[in-house]
Amino acid sequence: MIVHARFVHTNIVAQDWKKLARFYEQVFGCTQLPPERNLSGQWLEDATGIPGAEIRGLHLRLPGYGENGPTLEIFQYNHQREKQETAPNRPGFAHIGFAVDDVEAARDAVIAAGGGIIGELVSVDIPGAGRITFAYVTDPEGNILELQHRQV
Repeated sequence: MIVHARFVHTNIVAQDWKKLARFYEQVFGCTQLPPERNLSGQWLEDATGIPGAEIRGLHLRLPGYGENGPTLEIFQYNHQREKQETAPNRPGFAHIGFAVDDVEAARDAVIAAGGGIIGELVSVDIPGAGRITFAYVTDPEGNILELQHRQV
């Protein structure tokens, strides 16, 4: 059975939600979607399975989709586990992709805003899909981003 669904958001658990939100606003033009969240209570503990859970953060509107597009939800918990090492091949969610006009310029903007580089900038022809230029980078907290430009 296929469930009728529509993609609405991706969540990043941040070490510093305000700093990370500013990064996505400055580099990718994401915009805040109020209100800021300050969530707690038994309902949150029940939903997350985390006793005493408190969440602060907000949603950022992702560029290119208008008022009803998906968001990037950046939350910070009051108690957090240790972060796993960042790696493109770590099982689970690996990266968030952004289509950009100029991969090298976008990579430079990420670095200037406190992000990092993973690997090299690559251009390759993919049969049936066209030419793609892409690079993996990280936001200031080590979350992996793919910057890509496709030519069909």
